[in-house]
This record gives sequence, C-alpha cells and structure tokens, in this order.
Amino acid sequence: MAGERQLHACADAATPQGPVRTCIGCRKRATKSELLRVVVGSADDGPAVVPDLRGTTPGRGAYLHRTVACYELAHRRRAFTRALRLDQGLATDAVRALLESLDT
Repeated sequence: MAGERQLHACADAATPQGPVRTCIGCRKRATKSELLRVVVGSADDGPAVVPDLRGTTPGRGAYLHRTVACYELAHRRRAFTRALRLDQGLATDAVRALLESLDT
C-alpha cells in the first residue's frame, strides 16, 4: 500500500557490524576495523603513501587488508594512485615494511 513503511528484517549474524570499506588490493569488502588505512604523507625523500594506524589522519584515505598479498595486488594494479587520486605514483615502502612486520 502506498505510504506504508516496510519493516526490515533483523540483521543476521553474517552482516558485518560497523562501517564497511573495500580493500584496494583484492576488492573485497570488510569492516573498517579489519583493514589498514593508508594516506599520502611524507617520508625521508618526499611525499609517499604511509600507513594510518589510528585512522584519524585528515585527508583522503584508502583501505587495504593487512596482508602482503593485498599490498602486492594494489601495487601491481596501481590502485594506490587511483584510490588516493594522485597524478603520479608515490613510494609505498613504508606500507610494505609494516605489512611484512605484521606477518612475522
């Protein structure tokens, strides 16, 4: 009937709780807390893609699973440049170093 509001069924256990983001590497969706946020920051030799561990750095961010495999996919497909809306590629060494340290 027109004008009636439909009631939605309760969310089941498979529905993620909290904000959902897409990994720029594998393109799978996950909750924001499961992913690593990366932003454009500065490194020793100039601007670079850096991890945002607290998720509070201002500016455009992109999300990535905390695995080297997703980093490799994102790097190979130049997803950092596209997701962060950059004209040219930046160094991503800091992100790779963090992910490698998390794997061990």
